[in-house]
Amino acid sequence: MREVAELLDTVPTELWIGGKQTPPASGLVFPVDNPATGEVLIEVADASAIDGARALEVAAETQTGWAATPARWRAEILRRAWELVLARRDDFALLMTLEMGKPLQESYGEVIYGAEFLRWFAEEAVRVHGRYTHSPSGGGRILVTKQPVGPTLAITPWNFPLAMGTRKIAPALAAGCTMVLKPAAETPLTMLLLGQVLADAGLPPGVLSILPTSQAAALTDPLFADDRLRKVTFTGSTAVGKQLLAQSASRVLRTSMELGGNAPFLVFADADLDAAVDGAMAAKMRNTGEACTAANRFHVDNAVREGFTAALTDRMRALKIGAGHLDGVQVGPLISEKQRATVAELVHDALAKGAVLTTGGASVPGAGYFFEPTVLTDVPADARILREEVFGPVAAITGFDGEEAGVAAANNTEFGLAAYLYTTDLNRALRVADALESGMVGVNRGVISDVAAPFGGIKESGLGREAGTEGIEEYLETKYIALT
Repeated sequence: MREVAELLDTVPTELWIGGKQTPPASGLVFPVDNPATGEVLIEVADASAIDGARALEVAAETQTGWAATPARWRAEILRRAWELVLARRDDFALLMTLEMGKPLQESYGEVIYGAEFLRWFAEEAVRVHGRYTHSPSGGGRILVTKQPVGPTLAITPWNFPLAMGTRKIAPALAAGCTMVLKPAAETPLTMLLLGQVLADAGLPPGVLSILPTSQAAALTDPLFADDRLRKVTFTGSTAVGKQLLAQSASRVLRTSMELGGNAPFLVFADADLDAAVDGAMAAKMRNTGEACTAANRFHVDNAVREGFTAALTDRMRALKIGAGHLDGVQVGPLISEKQRATVAELVHDALAKGAVLTTGGASVPGAGYFFEPTVLTDVPADARILREEVFGPVAAITGFDGEEAGVAAANNTEFGLAAYLYTTDLNRALRVADALESGMVGVNRGVISDVAAPFGGIKESGLGREAGTEGIEEYLETKYIALT
């Protein structure tokens, strides 16, 4: 693996427009911090509205040619990009650990997962289907075709710097759409490196632009008003998603939104408790809890709650905390001091209202934004932690009596992204999975993301689906042609 300084010397730090590094119109830069130390890693170009207009102009000019590119050629570019990302897995993994903080082992996992979207949609690019039928009335023929939506604005979060980008870029390119992508200000480096890799894979200049910025609204607001933009895809908080939906409404832009979550984790009395604790650790502690699919609310049948709480507490207490690049580290820092303060506030609110702390509960002294893995039990119904997305290493446990009460507790939220349940009763598993108000349900498993499965939520957790065979449809329009 490269030294940090050597790696940073090779990563693009300017804007990525027209298939190459481009200085920002303002000449301004902003810092990217290492959350494990709180120190500046490097500075990157700060895009403005002028840069956004330039990138969208290039995307609009390139759109017709890219849409006309044979699907097989688009597929081959994505396939080569998949190979190149894997060839540079050491660079991508270390870069994500440096700018986001996750343990290096998890970063390697994200490289595999994120790259797989490139391979999956390389395969989907050549499988976009229409249909041809006779009208039932006998008055003609029906031809249905699919066409790319057109220039797309993608806005990605900081918690999965590679995968959240490839999950949008890959289907858009496969469908024949050009894209302007704004990565999170906290983690722009991974996306800039991906832009370089896609260019190396043969992506024509202008098809993809990447614009890091410290002033998101100043960059994106003018793009929403530009009639050359046809679609917006966003992953992030529900609050911001609602604002973007309102902006999109004025031009009836096509949208797909993967928003917040507050995933319930149900443990029934007949569950295999060892398996349930394993699943709880995976569902809670992936990415140090900074995942929209993270289990936040642990609803456990009172008949087994004491045993589950004790076992989960032991596992959480044993986790090793530290900078993600160090050997054996299982829990990295949170993304920022602000995020750590939010997690602490939620824990303190629960304790003040009567929750019982079994381990953790405090920030880790010293450099970086670390918070102790924490377990709370007897969490009261009015605690904020049961209503708000935690995005940290905190498990909040409540008890229930009976299946109906468990399902009601799980569904008592405005969110509906992911849910988990543990039971050894197949009939109960299917019954509860149907009853849970969630776009995705894990049955006796704590990790559910799969490039071959549709990812997305219901209620205030979003609109549309990413990944799976459904993912490319978000970037396609359906056209009906009437024939005699």
